[in-house]
Amino acid sequence: MRPCKDQSPALTELAEVIRRSLAGAASAQASSERVAAILPRFLAKPNLLLERQRTTDPARYLQHVAHVEPDGSFSIVALAWLPGQETPIHDHVCWCAVGVYEGTEDETRYRLSRREDRSFRLMECGRTQHPAGSALACLPGDDIHRVANHGDGLAISIHVYGADISALGSSIYRCYNEATAPRARSSA
Repeated sequence: MRPCKDQSPALTELAEVIRRSLAGAASAQASSERVAAILPRFLAKPNLLLERQRTTDPARYLQHVAHVEPDGSFSIVALAWLPGQETPIHDHVCWCAVGVYEGTEDETRYRLSRREDRSFRLMECGRTQHPAGSALACLPGDDIHRVANHGDGLAISIHVYGADISALGSSIYRCYNEATAPRARSSA
């Protein structure tokens, strides 16, 4: 296996391992879970990303497409976050596996709740901190969330999407209006 000139040898190896693991995956759930199980081993590699894939922007988090499988079946994307940066509340176009490479990411999860008038609103249903080395699987329809860097330093996460993100431009399917996302009642 020869590394691509636009990615590190470690990222080339990750792409190869993902490619092999997805062979025969029968569902989006199986794909996302298989990739989430692989990621922690690669999150420990200090040379996974090239320096340009770690760059940030003071105005917003940055997306760096690090690898797109030639057949478009998956993409590896690095997201670089400065303190205080966050996504909108959103869901995804496809299955995804996410691993935190550096720092900590805070995730707030939501669910759609049907109102009496048959419209929907978002309800906050949980908050989780994901430290460096952790990984999780996400599936469309069950992955409405907001991700943020509430820490004091840089946070970088590695996202593997079951689509060609360079062609789509983003993994986000829909954004949700925060005004329709009341917080769930605390049980405390």
